[in-house]
Amino acid sequence: MDNKFDVIVIGAGHAGIEASAVSAKKGMKTALLTMNKHTIGKPSCNPSIGGTAKGHLVKELDALGGVMGLFADKAGLHFKLLNRSKGPAIRSPRAQIDKDTYPIIALDYLSNLTNLHIIESTAIEILIKNDKVIGLKTNENEILYSNAIILSAGTFLNGMLYTGLSCTKGGRVGEPPSEKISDLLNSYGLEKGRLKTGTPPRIHKDSIDYSKTRIEAGDEYPEPFSHLTNTVENKIVCYGTETHLQTHDILREGFDRSPLFTGAIFGTGPRYCPSIEDKINRFSERNSHKILLEPEGLNTNSVYVNGYSTSLPEDIQIKGLKSISGLENCELLRPGYAIEYDFFFPYQLNFTMETKAVEGLYFAGQINGTSGYEEAAVQGFVAGLNAALKLKGEDPFILSRSEAYIGVLIDDLVNKSTEEPYRIFTSLAEYRLLLRHDNADLRLAKYGYKYGLLSKEYYDYVQNKQNIITTGILFTKNNKIKIDKINKYLETVNESPVLNSTDINTLTKRSEAKLYDLLCLLDSVDDFLEILLNDKNIVQLIQTEIKYEGYIARQNKEIEQFLNNEHKFIPKNIDYHSITSLSKEAREKLSKIKPISLGQASRISGVSASDISILSLYIK
Repeated sequence: MDNKFDVIVIGAGHAGIEASAVSAKKGMKTALLTMNKHTIGKPSCNPSIGGTAKGHLVKELDALGGVMGLFADKAGLHFKLLNRSKGPAIRSPRAQIDKDTYPIIALDYLSNLTNLHIIESTAIEILIKNDKVIGLKTNENEILYSNAIILSAGTFLNGMLYTGLSCTKGGRVGEPPSEKISDLLNSYGLEKGRLKTGTPPRIHKDSIDYSKTRIEAGDEYPEPFSHLTNTVENKIVCYGTETHLQTHDILREGFDRSPLFTGAIFGTGPRYCPSIEDKINRFSERNSHKILLEPEGLNTNSVYVNGYSTSLPEDIQIKGLKSISGLENCELLRPGYAIEYDFFFPYQLNFTMETKAVEGLYFAGQINGTSGYEEAAVQGFVAGLNAALKLKGEDPFILSRSEAYIGVLIDDLVNKSTEEPYRIFTSLAEYRLLLRHDNADLRLAKYGYKYGLLSKEYYDYVQNKQNIITTGILFTKNNKIKIDKINKYLETVNESPVLNSTDINTLTKRSEAKLYDLLCLLDSVDDFLEILLNDKNIVQLIQTEIKYEGYIARQNKEIEQFLNNEHKFIPKNIDYHSITSLSKEAREKLSKIKPISLGQASRISGVSASDISILSLYIK
């Protein structure tokens, strides 16, 4: 086998898939190293893609030319737009996927990519010379050479699995960990830590009394994640139930055998997706917690008990489950477990995902302290694309936090680092009204096309879509509806009547008015109006632009100020310790993170506004 590659990707989870795919598409001879090619993209935890803010990441990835959205559409079982009743900024798509189908789709896609070589092996050492990557060594003592290595090892770095007092080594259940790489990288000066995550038990679908649960149906007309998918359909329903005080009392019986409370686990767990025992302990005033029963596939009996992530002893797990309505006779297929693993503090990264300490070494996914398939996937894409661009001698690909949730995520990781598993939320994006899931293509397709990852046909479609939106807004300003028709409609939506004929744009700004309904009231239908009436999605985009015009204008102004500071660059050789007027904490943080601009420096926790003023004067 040829042992020389342009890019080597270690680990074939969601980060590894995106990294290897984009690298290969950029013409790089790419190797994807995995212990088992049939577990590529295997959903270790919940078999779902998307969710609050996570759905934004998937849509952005698709707009750039990534593959997660396409795979999710093909393997999707249950599609739903979350937060539909709330504002457009926080609506997010989510899909329950078939856990067995998704890896098959991923393997088939990657196997057919030119330039990509899938190698079933384990990396035991990354070879570094003069602070530059030169290759790696496998467990079979084979050397693979490369100038760029992307490490996306997930939870496999010194992974330990816990169920009660039982502890075994593993990257996930049934698979061995990677035990040497993180210690070797630590010896090169890369600071590592320890994190924890967990997964709920799985139960047999036929052991559930569905009459005692509520149906959680998907959307009536679900929309796909990917522009490459025409339609998707809901093939299953999920079911809801909840814990109660008896459940909590039962689970407390096992606290003295819980690795979380006995001190066996040192790693910090996810704050926003805690285990059931952690929820009971931290929120003791709560009488119940929601449980969602999610089938894991069409050809499996396994049901995922969402909301019941746990590392309690198996006997306590099953006893607690049987106290929940509908689960009185449930059969446990696999107990829940916690996994503790090594990660590297992400302040040690550049925005390209390349490590600052070792040239050509990129980190992507949970190794950077993130949680979630979607967070991992976008990091893999950014790492893979930047590795290829650097080898080609081209400028790096860096998304600003004003452009995309991907930019928010990476900016947060580098500037704030993390002491706990990082999860993306809409609340983390200060420009979230502009960074909606429904306009990801309008924001980002230009990059996907620029890098040759999207077809010209699709890019032309996106440009035409933008032109229709711009023209549509003008159309609403230049067209009025007869007053009798307006008032008749306004009465139906409980809005006060108007005294004069009013343009559609002004009417749309009323809280209960719907643009599509207003367009239908026009007397004559020209060619452009027919285009609008045949595309409700575009009408919805125009409606959002009109209803939130003032907020959008304000955010655009804020972005101008934001970009002004982003373009005030800091010299690379600056010695922060010599600037004694800076606070001690600022000197330490700035020296550690080495920001490239005043804007980045201002987002580092511990660096105050006065520190930024002092730094700005010093640079001048």
